[in-house]
Order: sequence, then structure tokens, then C-alpha cells
Amino acid sequence: MLKAMRADLAIIQERDPAARGTLEILLCYPGLHALALHRISHRLWQLRWPLTPLLARLLSQLGRWLTGIEIHPGASIGRGVFIDHGMGVVIGETAVVGDQCLLYQGVTLGGTGKAHGKRHPTLAENVVVGAGARCWAPSPWDRTPASVPVRWCCATWRPTAPWWASLAG
Repeated sequence: MLKAMRADLAIIQERDPAARGTLEILLCYPGLHALALHRISHRLWQLRWPLTPLLARLLSQLGRWLTGIEIHPGASIGRGVFIDHGMGVVIGETAVVGDQCLLYQGVTLGGTGKAHGKRHPTLAENVVVGAGARCWAPSPWDRTPASVPVRWCCATWRPTAPWWASLAG
């Protein structure tokens, strides 16, 4: 867990030009705080002892309240993940986020329906998910390939004509 947190810290230093130092990142980055709390709640979720799933959910709710980032304790998150300006980020129970991924504010990795089993998207390594993106599973894309713009993996994204096309008559 410590290696994952070090990787999360390193990716912030690498990718965020506004990060001025380690102490500032540790104290002022809610994405880092949410990931740290998630890593603890995920361990509790995996134990499956009596009451540990409840404790994991309570810890994830505390993280949501403190950071504005909701990560289900069942979600699998890789190392070196950076949630930048994370308010409104939602990551569902069966979502998988690969190593070195970058998620901006308002991203939803959600599921549809009430079926049991895998129902949230999977992001490969080095995927950037833009602000406000809504990625739902199941979708035609079972797994987001590395380095592909996320708009191509979101089932809700539809190409539209440019605004000036309606002026052509």
C-alpha cells in the first residue's frame, strides 16, 4: 500500500505543474487523500470478515464527505493514479482503473442495471479521462485501450455535427 501511495505522489509531481512540493501535495490534494482512504477501505472490503464490508463502506463515505470524490471500496485502482480537481468523481464497485491513469473532475465510471458481476468500466494503463466524462458499462468497449482518448470508450458519447452545420441550410 505504501508503494502505491508513493507512486500516486510521484505521478502528481510529474504531471501537475502547479504542484510546488511534497508537503503541499500531501496536505492540499483531495485526489491523493481519496486514494489513500480508498486503499484502506479496499483492504477492509477484501477481508470479508463480519462487519468489515460495513466499515469499508463507512470509510469510503467519510472520504466522500471530506474530498467530494466517491470511490466504492470494491473498485480496483492501480498505482500512480492521479485524480486532478476531483470534485464529483464517482468510481463504481466493479470498476478497474489501471496504473498511471489521470482522471479529471466530474468523471463517472458507472454501471447500468442491477445485475451482479462485472458492471463498471475497465481502464487500461495510461488512460486520461477528461472532465465530465461519463463512462458506463456494459458498453461496446469492454476495456479501454492504453493511450486512447476516453471519448471513444464512453458508451454515452455520440458524435454530433458542428454548430455551423445547421447554418448551411
